[in-house]
Amino acid sequence: MAKKTRPTARSVAPTRRPPGPGLRALVGSSTYSVWLDMLRRLVPHGRTHRLSVIVAGFLQHAAGLAAEKWKARDLPEGSPGALLLEAQEGGDPEAMIATICSLAEQMFRDAGVRFRRVNRRGDAYSIAEDAASEFMRWEDMPWE
Repeated sequence: MAKKTRPTARSVAPTRRPPGPGLRALVGSSTYSVWLDMLRRLVPHGRTHRLSVIVAGFLQHAAGLAAEKWKARDLPEGSPGALLLEAQEGGDPEAMIATICSLAEQMFRDAGVRFRRVNRRGDAYSIAEDAASEFMRWEDMPWE
């Protein structure tokens, strides 16, 4: 009789849910679909330090669209656009990173790819968290 084992976090693929309307509605269906295709192709073998910058760039683009779309009008509270613009304006860095991280995680889930990883030392980390950090530091230039 074959030994039954529980699947580990590494061996279980994320469940695919219908795409979230938030970012898709903000950036448009065709742009969001391209982003998801990019994640599907790049994430499985991509390096975290490169992937996180790409996802942060997606989010920066979405923030720019939100700023253009709503200009002086108030954004719907809790909408991805409002959250992204609020994060760009400052506030509690930990809360903002958590908020941006949740938007990035949703993109990974919509693409059906893993964003949680384990390094060679066995330490867990998240591409989504790294992307949120990159988003928050987007304008930083330490050499200036």
